[in-house]
This record gives sequence, C-alpha cells and structure tokens, in this order.
Amino acid sequence: MKILENQQLQSYNTFMVPALCDRLVQIESEEEIPQLLAQDALEGPHLLLGGGSNMLFISDFHGTVVQVCTQGIRRVEEDARQVRLSVAAGVPWSDLVDFCIQNHYYGLENLVGIPGWVGSCPVQNIGAYGVEVKDVITKVEGYRIRSRMPFSLANAECRFGYRTSIFKTDWKGDVIISRVEFRLSKEEHFNLTYQGLRNELEQSGLPVTIESVAAVVKTVRDRKLPDITKIGCAGSFFKNPVIPVAERDRLLRQIPNLVSYPAGEGMAKLAAGQLIDLAGLKGVRRGNVGVYPQQALVLVNYGGAMGAEVYDFYLHVRQTVRERFGILLEAEVNQVGMR
Repeated sequence: MKILENQQLQSYNTFMVPALCDRLVQIESEEEIPQLLAQDALEGPHLLLGGGSNMLFISDFHGTVVQVCTQGIRRVEEDARQVRLSVAAGVPWSDLVDFCIQNHYYGLENLVGIPGWVGSCPVQNIGAYGVEVKDVITKVEGYRIRSRMPFSLANAECRFGYRTSIFKTDWKGDVIISRVEFRLSKEEHFNLTYQGLRNELEQSGLPVTIESVAAVVKTVRDRKLPDITKIGCAGSFFKNPVIPVAERDRLLRQIPNLVSYPAGEGMAKLAAGQLIDLAGLKGVRRGNVGVYPQQALVLVNYGGAMGAEVYDFYLHVRQTVRERFGILLEAEVNQVGMR
C-alpha cells in the first residue's frame, strides 16, 4: 500500500486539471482493503478513483483518495460455449478488452477504446455502440466502507440502468470494488444494432470478425473523440436525455429531423449531441475550454484549464440547451469539489 500526502492529481485525471488531495492511498493487493478500513482511514471525506477518465475535479479535494491498483485476469469457469473471467479492479479496461479479442471471447469488442479501469466499469454501467457492460457482468465484489464487510452482488442486485447502478445511487461513497466477474461467449456472435457501426463495416469490405468489429469501433471512436493523451477530456460529458414520448413529439414539431430511440413504455431517448449541435455550441470555445468540434457530447480542456472553468462551461452548455429546447441535460461525468 502506498500513501502519498498532499498529492497533486493532475496526472490522475484525463481532464488534466490540477487538484490537490490531502492523501492518496494506492492499494496494490486485495488483502490491503480490509487493512485500510480497519485503520479508520476513510471515516472522513473520501473518494474512490480509478483511471480518472470519468471525473472532473472542480477544486482541491480535502480528504483521502483511494485507488485500487490490483492486477490480474483469472478464468474461473470455462466450457466449449462460454468463459467466466474474474478481473481485478485495477486492470485497465483496454487490457481486458484486448485479452478478450485475442482469445476470441465475444461480448466486449464494441467497448474497445473506452478509457478507465475495470473497477469503475459497473459503477457507470459503461456502454457504447449498442452494448452496455451490464450485458456481460455476472458479479461485482468488494467491501462496504461503513460496515467494513465484504459484499458480492449478482447482476440483478447491482440495479444497472442507463449509465448508473447501485454503486452510483444507494451505495455511493460506501464501496470499494475489488473484482468484477464477466461471462463471455466463445461462440461467434456480434451486436451490430448501431447503424453507424454497420455502415462502417460494410464500407470497409472486411469480413465480420471480432478483430474487424473492434477495429471499426476504434476507427469510429478515433474519428469522433479526442486523444486523451493530448487533449484533456472525459469522453462523453452528457447523458442522452430520456423523456416522455409526448415531450419527444413536441420537439419533433420544432426539430423534424430529431434523433430519438425507444426507451421503455411511454419514454424516448434523445441524442444529447444533436441538441448541443442544434443549439449552436458544437466547436464553440471559451478560453481554455470548449465543445469538441467532432463530437458535441465532449467537453475538452485545450490546455491550462482549471476544473472550475470546465464546470462553468458545462453549466453554460446545459443552460443554453434548456433555453432553446426545454430539455435539461444531465452530466455523465462525476464532479468533485466545490465551486
């Protein structure tokens, strides 16, 4: 276990904004988690941080930041049709996806290119191109902070929803996730429900394989999203809003080409990026912050921005869309600190 006092977190978040924390604790083995809890180290303000790819530090964090840096991908069950993998929380998501592609384990290839660590994936229920991680998670393990007791939740108990889970709602701030278990298919099958992905595959002329699907997904992502090693961002900043169908129909009269999808009985999901674009904000820049020109869902730090500057720009985008269309966008990115 590493303990770093008064640690600068700029290199620990993909927005690349500076922020100090009182203490950064890096856990290197699962056995250290109950040890940390027994020391009452998390009795005060605390924050669980993975790869920092879904986090905006608005200000310094006066408390303890915990990173679970454990490693390891373990096969726990396998037969001719499927495999179950138990994956440590600190494994980079890209490493897990690459492992599955190399071994022809089907189910994660649409999620290639997503930054972050495995321990964070169930919190947000990450998803892209027609796939959500809840589709392949069987179990999430870890510790409750207040009770200091271990937990093991099956998929249904995680209460997965669109970009949410029990770890982001009822259990928010009270869990350290140590492992995530996945069930993946060894039989070839693909999710090509996303129109843009199908079109790209057809245009490529490649046969449909796990490698080609992953390559096309990465091509589409790279075309739309900035390289987080060069431009500070956290991927999609906004959730796609889910509204009543009657409200969607009202907007259709205002926007005949409105993009929408069914989202359960009487509900429809809109494309937040389209609303931001139609509000005239795509590519707009204020100082060090802006809306990415290739994808309106993405807010970027062009260099030198403070977290508060990014946050203020987010509020500006949200208010502009609300005034124009009457839709209040929600942030997908977690915001930490005080403005």
